[in-house]
Amino acid sequence: MLLFAGAFEIGYALSVGGSQAFTVPGWSVAALIFFLLTLYFLSAALRTIDVGIGYAAWAGIGSVGAAAFGSVLLDQPLTLVQTFWLGVIIAGVVWLKLADSAKLQGEVNAH
Repeated sequence: MLLFAGAFEIGYALSVGGSQAFTVPGWSVAALIFFLLTLYFLSAALRTIDVGIGYAAWAGIGSVGAAAFGSVLLDQPLTLVQTFWLGVIIAGVVWLKLADSAKLQGEVNAH
């Protein structure tokens, strides 16, 4: 569910960019649909994932995905420095999820 929420967040971000401040009807409708879908799937995912972890992963997926797809599909520039910091976001989300894992928490609690 969280991956779907992240994918719809990417669609939302790209649609908002294409809507040109909601002045282009087709992109504006797409943005509204993606917005509702991302909220629905995020709320469904948060039934089984802690809010902090789920929100961080969702935001990370959306940020990295929007930057990557914006670069490929919309010819938006993506510099080496931006790519580095997007990598930091990915590493941070992975690290956050690993720190939340039951196995790691069991090892920490055992010490």
